[in-house]
Amino acid sequence: MVDSYINFVLSNPLLSASIQFAILGTLGEVISFSFKKKKLALPCNLWQLVAKILAWALLGIIIKYGFAGMKGFTKALLEHQLLPQIFASGIGWAFAVSVLTNLFFGPQMMFIHRLEDNLIMWEKNYEGLTKAWWTLIWFWIPAHTLTFSLPLEYQIGLAAIWGMVLGIILGMSKK
Repeated sequence: MVDSYINFVLSNPLLSASIQFAILGTLGEVISFSFKKKKLALPCNLWQLVAKILAWALLGIIIKYGFAGMKGFTKALLEHQLLPQIFASGIGWAFAVSVLTNLFFGPQMMFIHRLEDNLIMWEKNYEGLTKAWWTLIWFWIPAHTLTFSLPLEYQIGLAAIWGMVLGIILGMSKK
């Protein structure tokens, strides 16, 4: 089963990213909303849920491109001696890619996600976006350090799982 997953991810990088985020991102939203309501509940109507699934799928593709681009960016900084060589391999590499991804790519990606959500829900709500950006520091940098220390074929899947985990954490923390 793991071999089938790996083969699918390596053979279909964009499709697999979109499917993993569509499922796990949506599931994270439903779980978070259910914690908030203290019962199993959907955060929207059925058509909006379908739109959210598609938005998460698009986000998976954006993240796949972002990960590849930020790895290239990190490599370029190392080649131009703009980062110390401690970040060239191993956990140092994973940490550098994570920090650069979450500082240079994360805020825009979160804004795009909020914009998608606003369009789907027919609202103009940017409340909590600053708090979401803080998760880049306390949650996403450590989480993606682990993510980028794994082989490529597991990175997008783990990133999608982390999104679901953060949704659960935030859902449980809501009053």
